[in-house]
Amino acid sequence: MSLYEKDFYAWANQQAALLRAGKLDAADIANIAEEIESMGRTEKRELVSRLAVLLLHLLKWQFQPGLRSRSCALTVREQRRQLLRHMKDNPSLKGTLAESIDEAYGDAVIAAERETGLSSYTFPATCPFTYDQMADDGFWPE
Repeated sequence: MSLYEKDFYAWANQQAALLRAGKLDAADIANIAEEIESMGRTEKRELVSRLAVLLLHLLKWQFQPGLRSRSCALTVREQRRQLLRHMKDNPSLKGTLAESIDEAYGDAVIAAERETGLSSYTFPATCPFTYDQMADDGFWPE
């Protein structure tokens, strides 16, 4: 069993030390590459997660106007800030926005159905908001 399989933390520190020392021939290149790719997938999952939470609350805002709360508004504001920060830190994710919004919207509709008690048919089949609207502090669906 390799160190990578036995103790990931120790393996990661060992690999970092090897790379810093320029000892590429001793580094576990295949697993390092796999871990770097995994980190990229994690950033995309974070984008989808942020979008899903934001979309959930925008849907609740739009489809349950009588139940609008300060908590919902603050969640929208918080998610917008976190979304913008995530995009600033990972600008290449912009190329995945259409796919990420589609994925997030499906999750948001399921969560909205669960939290509102409304049928999934209440909500549009595709995301009714653009990314620019979602990220805009002045946008509130009516």
